[in-house]
Amino acid sequence: MATYLLRRILSSIPVLIGILFVTFALARMIPGDPCRAILGEKATDAICDDFIHRHGLDEPIPTQFAIYVKEVLTGDLGESFRFAQPVTALLVERLPTTIELSLAALTISLLVGIPLGVLSAVKHNSWVDVTTMVWANTGVSMPVFWLGLMLAYFFSLLLKGTPFWLPPSGRLDPGIIAPPFFEVWQLPLVPNTASHALAEFISRLNILNGILTFNGSLLWDSIRHLILPALALGTIPMALIARMTRSAMLDVLGQDYIRTARAKGLRYGVVILKHAFRNALLPLVTIIGLQFGNLLGGAVLTETIFGLSGVGRILYDAITARDYAIVQAFTLVIAVGFVVINLLVDISYAYVDPRIRLN
Repeated sequence: MATYLLRRILSSIPVLIGILFVTFALARMIPGDPCRAILGEKATDAICDDFIHRHGLDEPIPTQFAIYVKEVLTGDLGESFRFAQPVTALLVERLPTTIELSLAALTISLLVGIPLGVLSAVKHNSWVDVTTMVWANTGVSMPVFWLGLMLAYFFSLLLKGTPFWLPPSGRLDPGIIAPPFFEVWQLPLVPNTASHALAEFISRLNILNGILTFNGSLLWDSIRHLILPALALGTIPMALIARMTRSAMLDVLGQDYIRTARAKGLRYGVVILKHAFRNALLPLVTIIGLQFGNLLGGAVLTETIFGLSGVGRILYDAITARDYAIVQAFTLVIAVGFVVINLLVDISYAYVDPRIRLN
């Protein structure tokens, strides 16, 4: 197992190197002048020359890339042209929103998609199967921006004044106090240190912070604000997971060992959950890992519609403003997230299927 894990980690290194190069190159390929995109079209040539010199944009491209790699390896992701502050601080501020939204969307996808897929396979060719697959095909085809607007219209306007009303935007209602857990616990953290940044990052995960501080109002309000964007973002992966679960279960249910288990008199529920579902997990783990990576990178529309200040929103604004540091750093973080998720998926294979450990 250790050899398998080491081999997978080493194989990820060339991918990470390629990600560094591609993110740097793509940022420089964005059309437009970063100076005038940020300072405005009326910025003079002298002001732009000073802007370009201060940010090292007058250096040769290979030199800029070497400086970029050196800074990344030392944990320095650069400084934003637009906000005039370290990109690391913006990551600590914005990334928790995207992670929380992605995890909520994935949780809804799993809780709904897997049971529907199993039920559809067990009731193959019945009205349950047909209804589930029609819903799944509709969910895959539904644009996120349209679904988000419809959910906001229905739950925030039509149901206004009812117990089913849900907030259409933001992460918290005005007046909700969200003290960081490290302040509540009175932890002796030194400002501007790695431990303080990590604690600040965790505290910006509102649901987790509400649990750690035993703040019921914060926890409930955070969940209410996440329901609509998580439903909008999670509909497509929910439908894909349901279809994949159904396909994998149908393949397993036709195997000889399932018929043997039934012939031995095992309860049908035990056969489905312990024998069939367990052996259908391998392709399901793959699609879950890929969908979580897609959720991290594809939340820009959802965050824009529901007014969430996450990675997608600031990345879109940075591309418009030609803010190279933010584009490079945030794209790199999302790409590294994909690599880490794929690595975790590969590791989980060894636990789901013991044959992989033997190989």
